[in-house]
Amino acid sequence: MKSLLVTGASTGIGRATALYFDERGWRVFASVRKQADADALSAAASDRLTPVVFDVTEEESVQAAAVRITELLDGAGLNGLVNNAGIGVGGPFEYVTIDDWRWQFEVNVFGVVRVTQAFMPLLHKAKGRIANIGSIGGVVTWPTLGPYCASKYAIEAMTDSLRAEIRPLGMHAACIEPGSIQSDIWGKAEATGTDMKASLPPIGLQHYGDLTTKMTKFTELGGNTAIPAVKVAYAVEHALTSSWPRSRYKVGMDAKFLGVMRAILPDRLFESFQRLLIAVGTR
Repeated sequence: MKSLLVTGASTGIGRATALYFDERGWRVFASVRKQADADALSAAASDRLTPVVFDVTEEESVQAAAVRITELLDGAGLNGLVNNAGIGVGGPFEYVTIDDWRWQFEVNVFGVVRVTQAFMPLLHKAKGRIANIGSIGGVVTWPTLGPYCASKYAIEAMTDSLRAEIRPLGMHAACIEPGSIQSDIWGKAEATGTDMKASLPPIGLQHYGDLTTKMTKFTELGGNTAIPAVKVAYAVEHALTSSWPRSRYKVGMDAKFLGVMRAILPDRLFESFQRLLIAVGTR
């Protein structure tokens, strides 16, 4: 039986991926931060799925999980690692605090490094593969989403470096670049935008208030066109099992369209195109 670890499996892409691979007969270790989420996953899955409670930002927690999973595998290796756990920090660049920037990278970037390093011995045993869940935000940057996009750009570079290092060892690492995916994140977009705007000083509101409002509305629109999270699981499956896995997987028509436009348009023209999209989308 093949095995994999999926981080951030309580909701969205992580949950859909964990349940999909469970249905496909894999032994799934699904990381969550709360016991209630672990119980919910267990109730929705077969006994092949084992929830593991740990926090990707805490070294001791990750190391303890690695020890536990090593024991459960009983000498076998890990065939796949899906680094999915992540958060989104936003706001005008001028006003996002250093602490918020640090927290964005602590979860989305250092969390991936921490988990990958902890589980590499098990991956080496099985010549396993790694799928890092990036975002089209790691290819296309949006105003007021600088911290989030920067963290996803980092995932791109980390995955490229890792892939080049482990390919001679018979292993592979891929970056998954989803567009708008069905998740509870869309329900939080309005509240996040409201909090973001409320945190701005008067001069900040004068400079960025209108942009913040438009970007909140524009982000909410993503929920209307979002595709099921299981579509990402299909891409992950190809990355982990195909004889010819790709380096990058864009998931969703919006991700594919934006990726092409970013590649063919000069910077100034693409930024004008972005402003047009935001204006039309928030009328």
